[in-house]
Amino acid sequence: MSLSHWQVTVTCGGIGILSVLALWKTFGGSSRKYSVDLDGPKEAHWLTGNVRKLFECGLDYSVKLAEQYGGALKLSSLYGEAVYLSDPLALYHVIIKDQHSFEEPDVFIMNNKAMFGDGLISTIGEQHRKQRKLLNPVFSTSNMRELLPTLQPIAHKLTSIVASKLPDDGSYKEIDVLPLLSRSALDGVCQAILGYPSNTLDTGNDEYTEALRKMSPMITKLLYLRPIVPMVMRNFSSYWIGKLVNLVTAPWIPTDKMKDVREMRRIVELMDSGSKKAFAGKKAALETPTLTPANVQPGVDDLKSGRRKDMMDIMLNANSASSSSEQLTDAELLGQMNVMVFAGLDTTTSALSRCIYLLAKNPLAQARLRSEIRDAIKSASHAQEGSSFSEHDNPLLRLSYDALINLPFLDAVVRETLRLYPSLPHMGRKVVKATTLPLQFPVRSSSGAEISSIALHEDVFVIISILAANRNRTLWGDDANEWKPERWLSSPGRKDGPGTDIPSDSANVPLLKLSAPILGVKDGIKYPGVYSNMMTFLGGSRSCIGFKFAEMEMKQIIAAVVLRLHFVLPTDPDANGHIKEIEWKLKAFHTPVVKSPAGDGESPAVPLNFRLVQEEDFKW
Repeated sequence: MSLSHWQVTVTCGGIGILSVLALWKTFGGSSRKYSVDLDGPKEAHWLTGNVRKLFECGLDYSVKLAEQYGGALKLSSLYGEAVYLSDPLALYHVIIKDQHSFEEPDVFIMNNKAMFGDGLISTIGEQHRKQRKLLNPVFSTSNMRELLPTLQPIAHKLTSIVASKLPDDGSYKEIDVLPLLSRSALDGVCQAILGYPSNTLDTGNDEYTEALRKMSPMITKLLYLRPIVPMVMRNFSSYWIGKLVNLVTAPWIPTDKMKDVREMRRIVELMDSGSKKAFAGKKAALETPTLTPANVQPGVDDLKSGRRKDMMDIMLNANSASSSSEQLTDAELLGQMNVMVFAGLDTTTSALSRCIYLLAKNPLAQARLRSEIRDAIKSASHAQEGSSFSEHDNPLLRLSYDALINLPFLDAVVRETLRLYPSLPHMGRKVVKATTLPLQFPVRSSSGAEISSIALHEDVFVIISILAANRNRTLWGDDANEWKPERWLSSPGRKDGPGTDIPSDSANVPLLKLSAPILGVKDGIKYPGVYSNMMTFLGGSRSCIGFKFAEMEMKQIIAAVVLRLHFVLPTDPDANGHIKEIEWKLKAFHTPVVKSPAGDGESPAVPLNFRLVQEEDFKW
């Protein structure tokens, strides 16, 4: 046997042993000794169970499970039994009241730590609490107001690029808008969050932005390796982890899977190097003395012109102003950088592309939104005593943060899209302390009896179905599965108007009695979500901390696209007579592809027919 064959054999054998050990430690043990007394689908693969069908069978399957079995049902997986949960009271206990009994799975935490460092999605317990305490005010509304001017030219550049490709005669041209939306989201997070001078819309990706762009697809490719990571990180020193990584990423291992591992290592190293460089520059600038008037006290929300340019500046200043016991380490700050950029890229791209697709599919909604935006700009132009709407190269600059965020129909379009199609359709929790979970609505036990609570033993895996919760017909109505932005305009007595949301941290949230009906609430029952009574951004101490930034970025880009461009679904047949039809595959995110035979059914794409806006496009 040659040396190369021996090396391959040893390496593959080592990986195989580690895989078996990881599967045994992660999935074996107590989770298979007991049974959760819940009804659920019986058909399942003997090894992988039926949890995989949530992703293989798409969105409809995930929603129909809850419609058939109720807000709690039993599935099976490599983890053992899993509880598929969408009941509002049960979710309130999982993410708020009894959250100490339900933690992020070790697989989730340790893989995030390996990729991003000690950021919010990689920490638990006191460390997470301390990080959250520092970061909450960083994402305040006043800081969002200051960041909007960074996003405005990005959105304008996006529409200018599309407009430059269109015929002068007003006819349509097909353009795949997905890469442009992705680059816009990438430039938005790099410039507004990091202060990194990306310009991918114009010049394409550099090494750092290319690494950010490739991270999510590579995570999806390497899902099979995720169970190994926690075992390695908990049982080996950093020295031996480094040796093991060097071994499994050695260039002489020829398999495609190992090529993917090598590429993931390269991506992580590039992202880490770029983030460290940006962080070092920010920290050096912070430590450089500047002349500040004696009567001005620096604070998180004090964003005077020229003082702070991006979220990193705000975060570093907030950290330096904190007491020594509450300050984050450099490693933790660096972790926040990596997490905020990654979390804000693919999720925003997914939501943006879905919004644009739905507006292309619903021309009257598109026209109504366009008319609302133009009217708002005209009103702002008159109030500001200056140039008219038509004289401004980028008229959206006329809209302040508050004006943009509070446009009623734009707000309705964004909220309805995020309700129906949350970028992350499911989230996981692991039971770390045996408990009994109460239910708002009774379900069936495995014997068919009606039950109103579930006994959960330690190590049970809980799947929080954001999709099913956001489409619960009892709370959202019989038309819960339909895209109807108008529902958000006809919610009388609504207390969380555009751009604001009811806090969900108090213990009486599920049974809060409200004086007037509010969308997503029935008989005082609501979901414990941080955003508009839905679960899209979760709730409690592990809710999405950056949802206000995501909402602002989405609204700015959608407003820019709709105001300047008219777009519809593809209508022209190709050379073989096939018309492109877009379908959405439910993978890690909602991924748009072109169905076969017009497309390959795999490559992400959103081809739409675009033309410049005409006066008739404002009529609805």
